[in-house]
Amino acid sequence: MTAKDTRFVPVALGDACNAAIHNLGEGIAESGADVDVGPLPTVVGDPAQLILVFQNLISNAVKFAREGVPPRVVIREEEGREVTVSVADNGIGIEATSQDIFEIFRRLNPRQDYPGTGIGLAICRRIIQRHGGRIWFKTSPGRGSTFFFTLGGEEIEATDEGRTGLPPTS
Repeated sequence: MTAKDTRFVPVALGDACNAAIHNLGEGIAESGADVDVGPLPTVVGDPAQLILVFQNLISNAVKFAREGVPPRVVIREEEGREVTVSVADNGIGIEATSQDIFEIFRRLNPRQDYPGTGIGLAICRRIIQRHGGRIWFKTSPGRGSTFFFTLGGEEIEATDEGRTGLPPTS
C-alpha cells in the first residue's frame, strides 16, 4: 500500500507533534532545544505523514541553530479561516534566494556545515499538498525562520483517545 492509498482519519495534531518530538528526542536533548507546543486542533489526515511534517520542520529548526544559542522551537495554530500551523525557530534563518527551497535536493548550506539530504522540505510540501494545503515561510537571516502550513480539511471536534491512528509516545 502506498501513501496515496492510506485513508484519512481524525488526527490530533498535538499528538502528531508530540510523536515527532519523541522520535527526535535524542537530538533535541543533545542540542538543549526548548520545544514549546501550544494547543493544536484535530484534523482529518494521514497520521504518519503529519508526524513526518512536524519531524522535518522541528529537525531543521534544531539543526540550523545559531552557534552558541540553544534552539527554541515554538509550534502554534494561527488564527484564521483555515487550519494554519506555524513552526518558528530562533536559528540561522534563510538568506535571500531565488531558489525554491521546497524543491527536492535543494540545499542552501554547504554539506560540510550542515548534514542532510535536501529532501525534508520537499517531502513536507508533498505531504501538505496531498492534504489540500500549502506551505510557506518567513525568515530573518541570523534571527530565525517561521514555516507555516495549512491543511485543506476542516478542523474537527476532538475525538476519543486512541482514534488518532498515532503510535503511543510513552
